[in-house]
Amino acid sequence: MSGTVNNPFQHLVEPLDSKVPNQQFYNLTKLGDPRYDRLPFSIRVLLESAVRNCDEFLVKQSDVESILNWKQTQTQTVEVPFRPARVILQDFTGVPAVVDFAAMRDAVMKLGGDPEKINPVCPADLVIDHSIQVDFNRKSDSLQKNQDLEFDRNKERFQFLKWGSKAFRNMRIIPPGSGIIHQVNLEYLARVVFNFDGYFYPDSLVGTDSHTTMIDGLGVLGWGVGGIEAEAVMLGQPISMVLPEVVGYKLYGAPDKFITSTDIVLTVTKHLRQVGVVGKFVEFFGPGVAQLSIADRATIANMCPEYGATAAFFPVDNVSIQYLEQTGREAEKLAYITKYLKAVSMFRDYNDVSQDPDFTQVVELDLSKVVPCCSGPKRPQDRIPVSSMKEDFETCLGAKQGFKGFQVAPERHSINAPFQYNGKEYTLNHGSVVIAAITSCTNTSNPSVMLGAGLLAKKAIEHGLSVKPYIKTSLSPGSGVVTYYLKESGVMEYLSQLGFEVVGYGCMTCIGNSGPLPEPVVEAITQGDLVAAGVLSGNRNFEGRVHPNTRANYLASPPLVIAYAIAGTVRIDFEKEPIAINSEGKEIFLRDIWPTREEIQAVERQFVIPSMFKEVYEKIEKVNERWNALVAPSDKLYTWDPNSTYIKSPPFFDGLTMQLQPPKSINDAYVLLNFGDSVTTDHISPAGNIARNSSAARYLTSRGLTPRDFNSYGSRRGNDAVMARGTFANIRLFNKFLNKQAPQTIHLPTEAVLDVFDAAERYQQSGVPLLILAGKEYGSGSSRDWAAKGPLLLGIKAVIAESYERIHRSNLVGMGVIPLEYLSGDTADSLGLTGRERYTIVTPEKLTPRMIVDVKLDTGKIFQVRMRFDTDVELAYFHHGGILNYMIRKMSEN
Repeated sequence: MSGTVNNPFQHLVEPLDSKVPNQQFYNLTKLGDPRYDRLPFSIRVLLESAVRNCDEFLVKQSDVESILNWKQTQTQTVEVPFRPARVILQDFTGVPAVVDFAAMRDAVMKLGGDPEKINPVCPADLVIDHSIQVDFNRKSDSLQKNQDLEFDRNKERFQFLKWGSKAFRNMRIIPPGSGIIHQVNLEYLARVVFNFDGYFYPDSLVGTDSHTTMIDGLGVLGWGVGGIEAEAVMLGQPISMVLPEVVGYKLYGAPDKFITSTDIVLTVTKHLRQVGVVGKFVEFFGPGVAQLSIADRATIANMCPEYGATAAFFPVDNVSIQYLEQTGREAEKLAYITKYLKAVSMFRDYNDVSQDPDFTQVVELDLSKVVPCCSGPKRPQDRIPVSSMKEDFETCLGAKQGFKGFQVAPERHSINAPFQYNGKEYTLNHGSVVIAAITSCTNTSNPSVMLGAGLLAKKAIEHGLSVKPYIKTSLSPGSGVVTYYLKESGVMEYLSQLGFEVVGYGCMTCIGNSGPLPEPVVEAITQGDLVAAGVLSGNRNFEGRVHPNTRANYLASPPLVIAYAIAGTVRIDFEKEPIAINSEGKEIFLRDIWPTREEIQAVERQFVIPSMFKEVYEKIEKVNERWNALVAPSDKLYTWDPNSTYIKSPPFFDGLTMQLQPPKSINDAYVLLNFGDSVTTDHISPAGNIARNSSAARYLTSRGLTPRDFNSYGSRRGNDAVMARGTFANIRLFNKFLNKQAPQTIHLPTEAVLDVFDAAERYQQSGVPLLILAGKEYGSGSSRDWAAKGPLLLGIKAVIAESYERIHRSNLVGMGVIPLEYLSGDTADSLGLTGRERYTIVTPEKLTPRMIVDVKLDTGKIFQVRMRFDTDVELAYFHHGGILNYMIRKMSEN
């Protein structure tokens, strides 16, 4: 990773400091090429990697020239390799990655190779943060109880991960209870500049979580990839990527004193969705950037997947260096980071317009125009000004079923559902808040919004306000540092009084680990058929993700989460209506308790200090005593336990030989599922609870488990038998064959309505290939490799869609499932497709990237689609049956 033998650019190498000649760097300014100074800063990172790793095999001189020529190649599809400096994983995606590595070692040995060749060659950090659930809340011991339950449920998974940390080199595990992956990355793992093996070079990474982009806010180029692609990177394979367009996003003006970074990011998300940035880099510039803290920038970069870009880059400036100092990084590191980045022209002054590079396109945002807002009720890009929330919700109630509609009959809009809780009478209505969660990497890493929430809680208590006891309130900080400064600043006690106790350090509600609602609340929602609401400071609010009983879910800043919890409903106009009437009968408005930016910044300056970060992170790898006591095997090959329902050797490499099979046409395939737009990876492979009436539940019951031991789909990603049954098991799945929401489909030969897995099993028993039809943005949402692995195991050979989310398309390629795209202007409707036809896809022997192929129907109709293998490398993976098969064969060669 730090320079190659026989590198044609060796003449660029020089010491960073003449007094330390053995610490060198590739000085890109010595290229003497005027194109370099016009490149976007994000593209300069790609260029440095290509120069340093140039070996005329995996990375060629022509690749360096292609990147330098970035401006001239905007209208072309130019493929370049990129070798990131490191990889980051979380446990939901990390467990299947380690399972794959263990199975790949077995496969390499069977093919006569050395199994220890399956080993990460670049640093990989795995942060355990996705397993903890909100089982207990509102009590001072909630944190300990939730952590104990997490360990009891996941002990087998954790033992397996601990084995992986011993069996594989370059793999570090950050134990459960440490924090959320992206905040730990920001505060601790990020190097900004690597100093390794005698070379300085920019920190960069890919991660198996789509919100890896959060690190872009610190000036570290990173983005999310599928677990399959990350595994190849860990084994030394460069990412093959299309050289991206770079949209320059100019920020100017200053935000109003009542605006939070959450309001800014939700505004940016909606704006960039409208601009259209899928597959592109976004790079921020302009004087407005200098107004934003690193936490604010990281919040904006975090939601990059929600606006569809690959990366959302904020080049390093003085504010970045101040953040590194604030978070306890050593002075020596800060010195060489600054010196190196200035030497290679990667250090930014946002007020200096002469540094502004060329962009493909420039769009602007005046920060003074941003207003308080939320997003929902079903998608993160559907921004709503807080002043319009009441009106918008009431419009959604009656609107046709869809992203902004629940199709509730007008006469049912004012229905009441009374219930008893802890001996008192309460009433729920449409829009009643039943979950209020301060959660997620997006916001809990940001002291301004967390302290803002604490100050609002303090003022609320002082005004005599409270939160109804049946509302499931929770606070899951992104790291121990957050709890530290909330306590030190004195606001934690007020959050606790409102019910926002610390419940754990992890993703929790945002990933769907929201835990159970009180039974009387569930009964009232069910009996009244209510559209109940969840409000969370997260980044995803897709249907069925947060909780099965909250059909409306809104993303909001932490202070607004508390505000809606106090109000008890989203059907409120905070500008005109009081948030509550206190115990003295006085109307209290939100403006009475809302803290200003100046108030928040004063507390932040006093209480968010370097010693906190040092104290928390010095002991992060040793602080969890149960993890330390966990005993794991140390063999290089994993001994699979046939009785395990968590860890199972996957079938992907069964029967693999060194010989390649020529690509075959798909003949007379049935359509398993017929979808519309925006089918998410949550629809395809849910991460949340396992429903008791599902195929996965029946399998687990047959293995002797009771429902209390089912855990979540996310926690069982190391077991293909569970995950295949969990594919398309989301209760909010809308399949056109049924014209209703259900995790089911029609088995077309018999017209039987079955769970999706059961229908697929019938087709497979008949030896029939399967397809999926879909609309726009197929596979949007979380980067989830099981959203490609699961369909493969169901017998799905190809997907035909109008468009794909970037990571999901690459995951399909990685598993050997063909992503096909309708030609421009074509859709299933315009072609008259019902999904009941049988489809033959003619696959030529000689394939080229993005080639057009014929689809023939049993009706006699023929239409054309584009094969979305975008690069020659992706075609090579397909010929091997997927990227992992490719790597096994490569590692098995003598």
